[in-house]
Amino acid sequence: MGLEHYIKDLLYRYNCVVIPGFGAFLTQEKSAVIQETTNTFYPPTKTVLFNQQLVTNDGLLVSHAAEAQKVSFEEMLTQVKEEVNQWEGRLKNGEHLRLPEIGNLWLGTEGKIQFLSVSSVNYLTSSFGMSSFVNAPVTRETLKTAVTEMEQRMPIAFTPEKRAQKSSRPYLKYAAAVLLALTAGFGGYKYYQTNQANEQLAWDDAQVQVSKRIQQATFFDTTPLELPAITLKTSKKEEAAEIEKVSGEKVHHIIAGAFRYKTNADRKIDQLKEKGYNPSYIGTNPFGLYMVAYDSFTDANEALTALREIKQTQKDAWLKTIK
Repeated sequence: MGLEHYIKDLLYRYNCVVIPGFGAFLTQEKSAVIQETTNTFYPPTKTVLFNQQLVTNDGLLVSHAAEAQKVSFEEMLTQVKEEVNQWEGRLKNGEHLRLPEIGNLWLGTEGKIQFLSVSSVNYLTSSFGMSSFVNAPVTRETLKTAVTEMEQRMPIAFTPEKRAQKSSRPYLKYAAAVLLALTAGFGGYKYYQTNQANEQLAWDDAQVQVSKRIQQATFFDTTPLELPAITLKTSKKEEAAEIEKVSGEKVHHIIAGAFRYKTNADRKIDQLKEKGYNPSYIGTNPFGLYMVAYDSFTDANEALTALREIKQTQKDAWLKTIK
């Protein structure tokens, strides 16, 4: 099917692309770099990493491939699982799985998947068209040569009249130097006086503001505070149980999955209802994925009991508490 083509397209637009049951490709942005030893400039880039722990289907890759091939979501999910099985078989046989423009995958000594990304591809769209280049440093000899060539092209000739005028008025340059020194000294003294005056005004204004703050803090409200009555609980565990009993809110949720698209989350809720669960949609997680729960409970012990029963058939189920 060529699943790597769809992965590559999504890496330009998203920071995480999950291959269900296999792992996830993540991207990380890096700033521009200048290598001083070679004077090479490297533009900002977005490199690719691999995480074998992220295997839960978020629907992004399957939906994108299904839309591209004009097939249903379920049919494309079956094709993705078949290709993932082929990848795992090749890795177990000791082969290197080469994904064009993404990188190479292979099994390490501990059976974990290793990944080496392709450095020639930049997935950062804002750096499109930018490539690395070498800028030769400008040395003193190079600058001296350039000045010499410029003087040879544009020589400055002095006529006898100009030479005589230049030699007959040597006092002008000394007078100009004295005038410049006097002007700089007067300007510096005036700046010093102005700066001292501004600092004094700022100090006086700060003293006035501090006085106002002290008066307000001292005389604004002299009524003593009345502390509310405090009822002590025997333990934190009993206090939490009492809060849950009073509120009656279902805060313990057994998560069935997180989906990038709301339509996939709705489809999952319908499937769980057909299996006899009491599913619900509990909002989005920090990554913007829609979370669906098998069931929700008020009591934590009931939630843990239900979780053990569900994990007998659904290994990916987990418990999330939202206060």
